Amino acid sequence: MKILKFGGTSVGNAQRIKDVAKLICDGTPKIVVLSAMSGTTNSLVEISDYLYKKNEEGATELISRLLTKYLRTIDELYSTEAYKLQAKEAINVNFNHIRSFVKEVFTPFEEREILSKGELLSSYMVHYYLLETGIKSALIPALDYMRVNETGEPDSAFIKDKLLNLLKENEGADMYITQGYICRNAKGEVDNLGRGGSDYTASLVGAAVRASEIQIWTDIDGMHNNDPRIVKNTSPVRKLNFSEAAELAYFGAKILHPTCIQPAKLNNIPVRLLNTMQPDAPGTTISHETEKAKIKAVAAKDNITAIKIKSGRMLLVAGFLRKVFEVFEKHRTPIDLVTTSEVGVSVTIDNDSHLDSIVNELKKFGAVTVDRNMMIVCVVGDIKWENVGFESKIIDAVKDIPVRMISYGGSNYNVSLLIRASDKEKALQSLSDHLFNNK
Repeated sequence: MKILKFGGTSVGNAQRIKDVAKLICDGTPKIVVLSAMSGTTNSLVEISDYLYKKNEEGATELISRLLTKYLRTIDELYSTEAYKLQAKEAINVNFNHIRSFVKEVFTPFEEREILSKGELLSSYMVHYYLLETGIKSALIPALDYMRVNETGEPDSAFIKDKLLNLLKENEGADMYITQGYICRNAKGEVDNLGRGGSDYTASLVGAAVRASEIQIWTDIDGMHNNDPRIVKNTSPVRKLNFSEAAELAYFGAKILHPTCIQPAKLNNIPVRLLNTMQPDAPGTTISHETEKAKIKAVAAKDNITAIKIKSGRMLLVAGFLRKVFEVFEKHRTPIDLVTTSEVGVSVTIDNDSHLDSIVNELKKFGAVTVDRNMMIVCVVGDIKWENVGFESKIIDAVKDIPVRMISYGGSNYNVSLLIRASDKEKALQSLSDHLFNNK
């Protein structure tokens, strides 16, 4: 069985929902994972913000505006009054639930309940539309099988057991519709897998059912070799190794959620990135195959802060790095890049919410320097150290750009450069010209 995940733009209006229905209905059963309609999650976040601020009027106005959008979509989507009525009833139930929080004490628990509504709304609309067109659709609620444990990691055994039972209960359906992003936590409360988590849902579902393929449908033709919003003459990458794709997703390629790769990789399930606007385009296939000695793509990660700790006491002192890393662990702040010398260590972080506390503690070990407004440029491919010449090509491409840090050797698939955010466009274009456009 194949797993097909559709992002928010793919179900962004009535016509696109109709297009998705045509695309998935080819006579073979599938599990379809749906995101919220584009713009919905942002609206739900804004509604929650109003409720945190006790602004009932602002929240109520935004709820009404969002409901109007859905009712208009329903009128455009269905051709029969019976299915319009069923869809509107399901949508109204969910919006009434959102309204019930307007006069309540508002906490993160209620916020997670509200944020879950986007995926529920889109799945109801697609489910009823398929039924109207004669497709035997079964709605499989993600909240009945998708669960994370006490540490926030997916409970794989639970997911597999519950999902397989739900599929068995609905055996014989033409299509199985479920929600991405949402789940329950170890306490049984409504929770989520984080922004972009619908990709993760698709991969976890694929692993649970031993899918033959996982398809991630968006509004772009696969993963490009650079950011098409910034760089001229980018092109889709047709094949990626799982490790290459993971590096690109982590370091800024927005088309794929970083956590999506691991379940598919562990279960050897190929992942295809496809375009709902151009369904015949080949897209990008991610698998265990590696194209030898080839640079595939460049990605960029913004909002990076660099921290340098310099200390003459570091020379030949065992345990220095451990003490430094324990400071970041204490403040639950992941590190992206690390470079060391005999008298110092530089690291980068993408979350500076605890920066002041981190710096204060690091000053116990040496002089601390902080560089803000930085970014990481990541060059990905089969870049093993035996493959001579790649490093020089990369460095030559940025010879006119100040580079704060270089990280190479931690992975066979990645060379990372830390530069100023103001040099982003120049660096990405130059790397494309040198690595892909033969300039």
